[in-house]
Amino acid sequence: MKKNPLSMQVDLEDFTPATDEEKAYIVTMRPASTFFRDGIKRLKKNPVAVVSFFVIVIITLSAIFVPMFWPYSYDQMLGMAPGQPVDNSFLNLQPFQYGKTEQARIDAGETVVPHIFGTDSQGRDYFIRVIYGTRISLAVGFFASLIVLVIGLTIGSISGYAGGKVDLVIMRIVDMIYSLPDMLMVILLAAVLKQVLANSLEGTIFEAIGSNIISLFIVFGVLYWVSMARLIRGQILSLKQQEYVLAARAAGAKGRWIILKHLIPNCFSVIIISTALQIPSAIFTESYLSFLGLGVNAPLPSLGSLASDALNGLQSYPYRLVIPAIVISLIVLSLNLFGDGLRDAFDPKLAK
Repeated sequence: MKKNPLSMQVDLEDFTPATDEEKAYIVTMRPASTFFRDGIKRLKKNPVAVVSFFVIVIITLSAIFVPMFWPYSYDQMLGMAPGQPVDNSFLNLQPFQYGKTEQARIDAGETVVPHIFGTDSQGRDYFIRVIYGTRISLAVGFFASLIVLVIGLTIGSISGYAGGKVDLVIMRIVDMIYSLPDMLMVILLAAVLKQVLANSLEGTIFEAIGSNIISLFIVFGVLYWVSMARLIRGQILSLKQQEYVLAARAAGAKGRWIILKHLIPNCFSVIIISTALQIPSAIFTESYLSFLGLGVNAPLPSLGSLASDALNGLQSYPYRLVIPAIVISLIVLSLNLFGDGLRDAFDPKLAK
């Protein structure tokens, strides 16, 4: 029976339950996911970022585990044993060369671990010094970025949420720090703090770390947090007017609770991206400070200090400069490419 088109009577056939086939055709359910999972999926589709990630992992694991089983230490001067004459055959060895005593052991049938990158002018195995230099550079870059993250996140979130005079004062301080010449201030602060901390660290737990590394951390804490603070402040300013923040205020939540529970978690993408891009900047800063003699304390090696020491024999042993330079370039390039991949994967504006 056909229904009158002008009738107001409800057609019961419109309320007939759909079959399973109709539900499957009409409703296409997407598996439950999160922002982090979606970002990881997009990151895996970026081959450059994935390759860069594995390069970083391989370099980091090598810097951590190779010194555990390598028979030479970074400060061991081969051919200089107590009570025995100095064996000069270990000085300035070419890659995969051996000293006289090592060659005699090889002739006797013993197994001797080769000097992959040769030795330096003091008879120290150059390969393990490069490995230790990579470890020091990575550690300094990571902890310096962590310091920048904590300071910038704290100041930026307070400035953005408080607003008013608090935001005005903090932003003027940020502008003043931005106006300072970075290179000159880093060199001056590193030189001054090196002298100030040299005597004050004696007898403390920080003596083993060295005054130069402590001064590097202080330099990063004083100068390099401003970019992070500005990014976090901008995100907080755009988020604090959202409905969920207003609802939390209406419920009586305090500012600290709102920042920690609502605002900072929604800045997660910016935090990840900025931190990932800050690490190569910190490594590069440590490298050129060590190159100038203001970085890691001797005898601890750094990639920058190894490059600086290689200048003395540049014409005879150019590979001593090329090797640490390649390692620095590889680390910085991989971290930058991985940071770009994180930005493309976790930035909501770029998400497809």
